[in-house]
Amino acid sequence: MKSALWREARPKQWLKNVLVFAAPGAAGVLDDVDALVPTLVVFVALSLVASGTYFWNDVVDVEADRLHPTKCRRPIAAGELSLSVAKTSGTLAVLVGLALAFLADWRAGVASSVYLAVTVSYSAGLKKIAVVDLMAVASLFVIRAVAGAVAADVPMSTWFLLCTSFGSLFIVTGKRYAELGEMGADASSTRSTLGQYTVEYLRSILTVAIGATLVAYCIWAFETKEISDITWPFYELSIVPMFAALMRYALMIERGEGSAPEEIFFRDRTIQVMGLVWIVVFGIGVYVS
Repeated sequence: MKSALWREARPKQWLKNVLVFAAPGAAGVLDDVDALVPTLVVFVALSLVASGTYFWNDVVDVEADRLHPTKCRRPIAAGELSLSVAKTSGTLAVLVGLALAFLADWRAGVASSVYLAVTVSYSAGLKKIAVVDLMAVASLFVIRAVAGAVAADVPMSTWFLLCTSFGSLFIVTGKRYAELGEMGADASSTRSTLGQYTVEYLRSILTVAIGATLVAYCIWAFETKEISDITWPFYELSIVPMFAALMRYALMIERGEGSAPEEIFFRDRTIQVMGLVWIVVFGIGVYVS
């Protein structure tokens, strides 16, 4: 039972919630306990809310998941976890998560509530509307970043928000692109919107999203440099590993490996190295220079 509950909570998905540290990290306040502690609490809170929604989403989609080549192995679809236990566990996770978020900061609590509302709306019907499903999932990434910013009480640049928005759209569209390639003619049986998309259409969205992400990041990096006191070009140099990581991820998507983004981040050593280089270069600019 414990193993099934843990797997159903999908702890690997908590990697997405690292976005709560983005704004505080860029603002250089993560070395301040007063900012770090509430940010950590919000990370835990969103992880619990997300896991709770995973439970409920799998309860609702149990029949469709049983037809999917990989989702059929999820505890609920595989019959390892009863629907009643899943519903109870999911509800408790959501309630505890929201309580923690409000404890950290009332604005973070509101952001977490919006996250929950979008997730529920997505499961209830938005996931069946082409394009809207992409925007809904992408918005969840932006909400994570906003929750971290308000918890640490730091401002967010417009270009930071645009970079996060288009980067999220890139990842979400890449997931759909890979799913469509993986499932082929049977794609709509597991996700109805896949029957409305074409490979060419999704590829065009990917091209726009990756281009917009890079442009927004470049402007944000130069903007950050202008308002900082450093003379060394660390912010500008951080564009290189960011661009390389985007290109590497685009390659993985083209290979059909983007249906589970978290698996790519956990498995691909090249992307991990690029990410580490970006953290070091940008981090030096923020915390050392």
